[in-house]
Amino acid sequence: MSESTTAILEAAAATETQSVKLSMQQALNRALDEILSNDPKTVVFGEDCGQLGGVFRITDGLQAKHGGSRVFDTPLAESGILGMSVGLAMAGFHPIPEVQFDGFAYPAINQIVCQIARMNYRSRGTLPMPITLRVPSFGGIRAPEHHGESLEALFAHVPGLKVVSPSDPHDAYHLLKYAASRPDPVIFMEPKSRYWQKGDVGTSDGGTLTGARVVRPGRHLTLVAWGAMVARCLQVAELAAEDGIDVEVLDLRWLKPIDAEALATSVGKTRRAVVVHEAPLTSGLGAEVAQLITQSCFDTLKAPVERVTGFDVPYPSGDLEDEYIPNIDRILLGIQRVLEYRRG
Repeated sequence: MSESTTAILEAAAATETQSVKLSMQQALNRALDEILSNDPKTVVFGEDCGQLGGVFRITDGLQAKHGGSRVFDTPLAESGILGMSVGLAMAGFHPIPEVQFDGFAYPAINQIVCQIARMNYRSRGTLPMPITLRVPSFGGIRAPEHHGESLEALFAHVPGLKVVSPSDPHDAYHLLKYAASRPDPVIFMEPKSRYWQKGDVGTSDGGTLTGARVVRPGRHLTLVAWGAMVARCLQVAELAAEDGIDVEVLDLRWLKPIDAEALATSVGKTRRAVVVHEAPLTSGLGAEVAQLITQSCFDTLKAPVERVTGFDVPYPSGDLEDEYIPNIDRILLGIQRVLEYRRG
């Protein structure tokens, strides 16, 4: 067991009021350890999730502590991993499978869409699917092809699935524990470029876990983002403040269901909005967010909702990531377009 894992497991035994500084990787590891400890029906598995502890070490030390029957490796077959999850859920277990990289989820789409998402509906509630599918997601680590994707719109489109993406260690810890307690299948999209970000993680969730949250209040414009793009939008907000532009940053967190009330409250106040995500523009989740904003704030919007996104091309390999992922300059330009918009 590594020194970092030992520290995490010791932190898990700390007093309930204590806050500890953890990376997102450590926070997720701690959450999984507590879930396994508190629920004997939970099983964690995936490619290299056992002895190695996962390619990102999210499951580091868990097999040694909880045993090989509860934390184990699988063959390199995503359709098998998710198919086995269905059978385990039907047998009364609470599976937490991992797809090693987001792009590897494509071979398991049939199991996710046709079985996991529909089984509860198909069985009229007699076969719930309490499956939490962990998916290291998005880009930013200069990985090869199929190792950086943004699949949130695909998953969010499927009835029966819930989709969530944390943006910091505190939320990663609490949202994973919350997702694992749900009777419904949850796609848990972890921003892998933020695995090494450190932050304070307390035992109190600090508020509701079921909707969006304002991570930076502002008056002039709302930036809406999720996952890794939240941190980038916070950087943008700091730069915009130097020019007297007070930007609010809304972390959407839940991508299915979307917190329409939080969108209406934030944009109703600022009257302008820019949605930022890594996925391609066309039919991206930003279009759904823009529609929800327009529907609730049509009479008060001072400009159309702007989207700053990836491009309508396959997600590129690492050497082109910086050109693809929305950067600070592109987001600032989006803000400028919204602020300078004048009705004809």
